[in-house]
Amino acid sequence: MAEPDPPASRRIIYEGRKIDLALQQVTLADGSVAEREVVLHRGAVALLPMVDDGHVCLIRNTRYAVGKTLIEVPAGTIDEGETPEETAARELVEETGYQARRITRLRDWYVSPGVMSERMYLFLCEDLVPGPSDHQPDENLESLIVSCEDALAMVRDGRIEDAKTMLAILLGLAPRARRA
Repeated sequence: MAEPDPPASRRIIYEGRKIDLALQQVTLADGSVAEREVVLHRGAVALLPMVDDGHVCLIRNTRYAVGKTLIEVPAGTIDEGETPEETAARELVEETGYQARRITRLRDWYVSPGVMSERMYLFLCEDLVPGPSDHQPDENLESLIVSCEDALAMVRDGRIEDAKTMLAILLGLAPRARRA
């Protein structure tokens, strides 16, 4: 589904490598006009790599913005001209070394629609073939293979603090756990 054109009142005040920052005029419910900051983002993918029917590949990812290493699903920003499906295949190899023979889009959502345009696409990656990873120079990643039950427990007990990872596990693994 194509996104609508940006409003004419949107003015870019910063252009970055992954995000742009804009000021946008909005009309409030009382008819007054206000200016809002909007973070513009190309979108991203989140991946749920199933190593086998009972195990998923997560990653430990050092996140400088929060000053912690988090347990996450592999993920990455959509490059200019890429489809989410192309990004999913590329990011899976870069972050885990796995190639997936089957990649299925499960869901998509807005990450933080109050301030950001970013849309995230969740993919289930199955029938994996191992290989070497190709981390970006600024990435500090470590693969972590866990059982589906352990991944669900990590969401419940707070060891997983990342929202995209929580959603990926709950949307992708909870239905499997109910069938088992």
